[in-house]
Amino acid sequence: MNRVAIVTGASAGIGAAAARSLHEHDFTVYAVARRLDRMAPLAALGVRTAAVDVTDDAAVIALVDRVVLECGRVDVLVNNAGYGSFGALEDVPLVEARRQFEVNVFGAARLCQLVLPQMRVRGGGRIINVSSVGARLYQPLGGWYHSTKYALEGLSDCLRVEVAPLGVDVVLIQPGGIATEFPQVAGELLLAVSGGGAYAGPARRYAAALSAEPDHISPPEVVATAILRAATVRRPRTRYAVGRGAKAAVFARWLLPDRLFDRVVVALFAALGRIAERRLRSAARTGAAEPGA
Repeated sequence: MNRVAIVTGASAGIGAAAARSLHEHDFTVYAVARRLDRMAPLAALGVRTAAVDVTDDAAVIALVDRVVLECGRVDVLVNNAGYGSFGALEDVPLVEARRQFEVNVFGAARLCQLVLPQMRVRGGGRIINVSSVGARLYQPLGGWYHSTKYALEGLSDCLRVEVAPLGVDVVLIQPGGIATEFPQVAGELLLAVSGGGAYAGPARRYAAALSAEPDHISPPEVVATAILRAATVRRPRTRYAVGRGAKAAVFARWLLPDRLFDRVVVALFAALGRIAERRLRSAARTGAAEPGA
């Protein structure tokens, strides 16, 4: 029988790429996201899709029950659903901070709770949690997002040693700069929260930096390849840092003392912001010149 996988956050980007990759390698894949229509290309390939909000407990229970009923088991859970809510700590409403944790941490934890009983009984399974290099790094105006990724990594480390004697592996995927919707969404949320107050200047610069496309950005298929490897190798690594620049960033964080790394982070995002602003000005000049061309 084909191995069975659940992939959350599968409407686009990393989740969609992971669902396609697993399907192409003979997994029976259940791809889930809040919007069913955005998963139509996956459904056309034969991937089984479902509209599920990972913060809706009844919905995730129904999802796991459906998979077990139809296939008898879950071999691989890929917790990819998540988003980036940026803004100054002073500005972000706690209701939004709690929502960030509900999606990025508690949604993943609840799915782990639901798949573990049958993995434990069968004596095998893989839980793959998509974290971020942001779990090792940090940046201004990203406190709540980075907190969720640090929390997900701590949760995964504890879970790994809990379930290893049961034959279940827990793996963390740490993407770096990946070409997805994440930067645009994060930048828009940042401006909505902090774009007009005491932090307006830094917010505009960091929003521009998030929208920039530096040379180290990689396609989501790079992450999907790491997820496939984590799902299929006999003994997976505990962490996969993927995407150009990801391993170098993790190494730099390990190597540099905090104060020096603070300066590196500020300088990097300031530089990216300047690059993005120059691109915007250049595009505006080009657009203004077109009518008279």
